[in-house]
Amino acid sequence: METERRQLLQLMVLHAAWMVGSGQLHYSVPEESQHGTFVGRIAQDLGLEVEELVPRMFRMVSKGQEDYFEVNVQNGVLFVNSRIDREQLCAQSPICIIHLEMIVDKPLRIFHAEVEIRDINDNAPIFPVNEHQLFILESRLLGSYFPLEGASDADIGSNGLLTYILSPNDYFQLREEKHGDLSKSLALVLYNALDREKISVHHLLLTATDGGQPELTGSVQLKITVLDVNDNVPMFNQSVYEVHLLENITEGTSVITLTAYDLDEGTNKEILYSFSNMMPPHLRQIFSIDSNTGEIKIKGKIDFEDINLFELQVEAADQGSYSLVGHCKVLIQVLDVNDNAPELSVTSMSVPVPEDSPLGTVVALMSISDSDAGINAQVSCSLWPHGLPFRLISTFKNYYSLVLAESLDREEVAEYRLVVTVQDQGTPSLSASSSLVVPIGDVNDNAPAFPQPSYTVFVKENNPPGAHIFTVSASDSDVAENALVSYWLDDKLWPLSSYISVHSESGKLYALQPLDYEEVKLLEFQVRAKDAGLPSLCGNVTVQVFVVDENDNAPEVSKAAEAPILLVVPVTAGHMVGKIHALDADSGYNAWLHYELHEASSSSWRVGLYSGEISTTHALDETEGVGNSMILLVLVKDHGKPVRSTTATLSISLVASTQAAQADAHLSRMGGSLKPLVDTTNIYLIIAICSVSSLFLLAIVVYVALRCQSQLEDGARYGPGTATLVCASEVGSWSYSQRHSRNLGCVAGEAGIKNDLMVFSPNIPVFAVNTGVGNAKELVPNLSGEVSHMEALRIFVTDALVFLSRLNAWHYTIGHHIQRQWGLIALCTSIYLFSFLIKFLAYPSTQAQDRYNFAYNKKCIKCIKKYKIHFILTIFVRILQRSRRCGEFTLPLL
Repeated sequence: METERRQLLQLMVLHAAWMVGSGQLHYSVPEESQHGTFVGRIAQDLGLEVEELVPRMFRMVSKGQEDYFEVNVQNGVLFVNSRIDREQLCAQSPICIIHLEMIVDKPLRIFHAEVEIRDINDNAPIFPVNEHQLFILESRLLGSYFPLEGASDADIGSNGLLTYILSPNDYFQLREEKHGDLSKSLALVLYNALDREKISVHHLLLTATDGGQPELTGSVQLKITVLDVNDNVPMFNQSVYEVHLLENITEGTSVITLTAYDLDEGTNKEILYSFSNMMPPHLRQIFSIDSNTGEIKIKGKIDFEDINLFELQVEAADQGSYSLVGHCKVLIQVLDVNDNAPELSVTSMSVPVPEDSPLGTVVALMSISDSDAGINAQVSCSLWPHGLPFRLISTFKNYYSLVLAESLDREEVAEYRLVVTVQDQGTPSLSASSSLVVPIGDVNDNAPAFPQPSYTVFVKENNPPGAHIFTVSASDSDVAENALVSYWLDDKLWPLSSYISVHSESGKLYALQPLDYEEVKLLEFQVRAKDAGLPSLCGNVTVQVFVVDENDNAPEVSKAAEAPILLVVPVTAGHMVGKIHALDADSGYNAWLHYELHEASSSSWRVGLYSGEISTTHALDETEGVGNSMILLVLVKDHGKPVRSTTATLSISLVASTQAAQADAHLSRMGGSLKPLVDTTNIYLIIAICSVSSLFLLAIVVYVALRCQSQLEDGARYGPGTATLVCASEVGSWSYSQRHSRNLGCVAGEAGIKNDLMVFSPNIPVFAVNTGVGNAKELVPNLSGEVSHMEALRIFVTDALVFLSRLNAWHYTIGHHIQRQWGLIALCTSIYLFSFLIKFLAYPSTQAQDRYNFAYNKKCIKCIKKYKIHFILTIFVRILQRSRRCGEFTLPLL
């Protein structure tokens, strides 16, 4: 008895040392403690402040068990919450421990503690029956022993250590035998011969006393009946048989065959085998014994996880008149088989995970259990698929944490699907898996972005107020309010609130008032897009709105052009009388004017189609009605759609030469003369020639400088390109490099009407042509995305061409009023070459056999041919061809 107590004490000391080494909290409390019994100051032991238990959501989990304990979050004390019956909770286990898990948030952590339930002596020893009958032959030899079923005590340790006392008698003594650590036998030993004639029945009291304080006892009545005759008892080869058996063995499998022998003869020697009446009934549902052969077989299911040790009491009884019974014990130890897969449970999960979470953030807590034992209960945990930004970390025994291992980006992956697999080390290995879905929470880390850095929009003038002219749209890779984009105009550079507005949700641009090309040709502003995240992020785009001219202005004739004309006859055919001067506020085709006489006018006159010069159709003399006035109606029309026109009235009076002489004499008397008029005109001519020559030289210098700059820029910004035909007409075509220009064509809706209009554009960003109010069409973007200084110069030169085309029509008129023809030649040649060179600079070409049409300079060419300088001009053009290597230019010969 003292040895057992010493071994138990050593076992408890070793267990306490192991618990200290494991690094977790350990408490102990006796069973049957009242509600509220103090266990320990767990918050202090865990290093947590009592004030942070509630904010950090302190909670305790007792896995698979009732809530025997609770923590007072106000003071951090662990106390007993409900009644604890150690015998019900741990049965005969020498150490009874309840494992506790404490979880706190912010940050998420898990702690482990265990509470040992100490046994108290609350169970008295109990015998299987209240009265036990024994039948003993009087012929039994001294020293014979008779097995007894001992008492059981649900307590452990010293509380479960039983001592037996037999009531005083003269025939029997009590013997206790210990069989290793598995079992202990109790028997009556006969030490005096029995005499049935003296005493036929012996009544004894067997008392069991435990070692607890206070001591508890239990007793059983022993009724011993003394039998006569058959004095040899069947005997087994062994008193105790030990068998090892695998769990889950099939029914009908033989466990062991017992053999007993009897020295008697006849019927007293015949033996029948059976289970003892003292064996628990549930064992009879698992095992069966053949009464004749003594073979024990499996009858029910054997599961190591339920019972791992069976103790069978077997009897061998002879067939004598007074049957004698031999006894033996069969101990069946069940061996574990790997028949239970690991179990995985997720105890806590924090989702969604913000995409800006730091590395090491705990996403989920998991626990693993396996009902098997030994190597079959050793498990490993893995994560699939590989390459995910998560990893598993073992925190305590079979507890794991899923933590963040790499940075997250919701815009790349919005949700991760994980499979956590656990596998034991048994043979064959068993596994289990659990699927986890980890959504990623969005953070406002993406600013709204426009698909293009800038837009160019062409809008016809005179649009209705509130017309939709274009739509900008920005996208945001975030979600929810972080992707909710609103728009507004940034008018810091130029207040545009009276011209343009933008819808805050759709991004539609509206013209608040009709646009007038003659007042505003370009509106440039920025549209900003802002999301609704915190903090909000912004993006912007530049929008250029070019106002497209409409033919909304009629030509206007100057008052000086309608002054009365005094014509001295006779005059030759083709004599120029005067000129109609008209202007149109529009531009391009809408400002290109042509003149024609009204049908009611006299046939003696004609007007230049584009020059407005009025001349005679035949020679006029004094017979044509000298002294009469002729009224000419000249129609001035533009080339716009619809055509707008105006009428100029010109009064011509014919006078004879004698009347002219009288007029000259009158002028002489008045001190006047016609000579100063001619001299004044010559002075203007000289000024014009000098101005044009200076501009010509300036253009050459600018060209050389810009050419050098463009070659450097072209090498960096452009690759090889092919020629693109911009627009063709019945008089010629112009081809130029795609690397330097874009094909605007004619405004949509008017294609085919003005098919001879040449439109050249500079290098500008992506643009759109408005074919109608509210309908915009995007064209191909420019590679550079910006407007350079050279491109701005080209736009200016393009607008200057309209003035030059008008100036050409004035050349011939000036020549008629100047008698010095070499001055005319110099003027026409200078203007012609200057116009040619300007166009040559504005629209360079890299293709061979380019042709330039001089249709607008027909009158100037007439004049040059008239004075025999076409050869000189041809030589000059040839020099330009060689210097530019641009191909052959052909001058139309009239």
